[in-house]
Amino acid sequence: MEVIRSERAGFCMGVALALKKLDVLVEKGGHVGTFGPIIHNPFVLEEYAMKGVRCFGSVQAVKEALEPFYVFLETIDEEKRKEGQLQLNLLIRAHGIPYSTESFLRNLPHVQLMDATCPRVKEAQNAIGKATQGGQGTRTLLLFGDANHPEVDGLVSYAKGKYIISPDSEKLIGYAQKNNREEMVLAAQTTQDRAVFDTIKKELLEVAATKPIILETICDATKLRQDEALAIAERVQAMVVIGGKESGNTKRLAELVFSKNIPTVLVESADELKREFFKNVKKVGLTAGASTPKRLVDEAERLLASW
Repeated sequence: MEVIRSERAGFCMGVALALKKLDVLVEKGGHVGTFGPIIHNPFVLEEYAMKGVRCFGSVQAVKEALEPFYVFLETIDEEKRKEGQLQLNLLIRAHGIPYSTESFLRNLPHVQLMDATCPRVKEAQNAIGKATQGGQGTRTLLLFGDANHPEVDGLVSYAKGKYIISPDSEKLIGYAQKNNREEMVLAAQTTQDRAVFDTIKKELLEVAATKPIILETICDATKLRQDEALAIAERVQAMVVIGGKESGNTKRLAELVFSKNIPTVLVESADELKREFFKNVKKVGLTAGASTPKRLVDEAERLLASW
């Protein structure tokens, strides 16, 4: 079977930077953790867990992990306390975290907090904070995104006023129509579909009584990856998308290609591929989410090419 592989398959810039920062901490040794999964890929998370990196899902979990530090500190002299060995090196996940959570963690004793938020996500957070602070009050944020995604939790935490979150363009525009005299800001989760966002933007400009502020927060790398997947889909009989099933951008890649009536399978590794799915397929497309290691794409390509 002939395989047409996406040139953009594999880590995006934000993921690569986050993992590089984590690697530096691991090499230095000591107590290392991440607040939330550093990225959405189970194989990468398992590798770091084996290196001793702890993944904390809440502020309470971090506080509980620090309790042995406090007990031990009571038994050593002041000089040794100053050596800084009794600290937790904690890295903020690539998706970012809520503003209040970050502030709290920075003030915890014996926690050295470092930020691995994707630069594009951080730009979006700051842009939302600035845009929603109006001269006469606050502006309502309309966020095109998935309400249960950690990136979205972080983005809306920077909003100065109320916010509406939805992956459904009709819901966002419906709110704008009913409340068209409100001052509004439109933004998107960085991995959302640019074409859908452009449609929302056009309709919002038509219904809003006061010209809304439009923030272009979708990552260019996401758009290019999606465009390339669609171009490959036109040349093949089936598509394979490799990536974590909790990864929003990976799921959207699969949904986008499938929407073009191309048989599509989303798997986390080559082990999940079933030969019967590719019966009568002579040419298959292969792409991957932004948090998928190259080695997993390589393994899938070798297997597909052998069939």
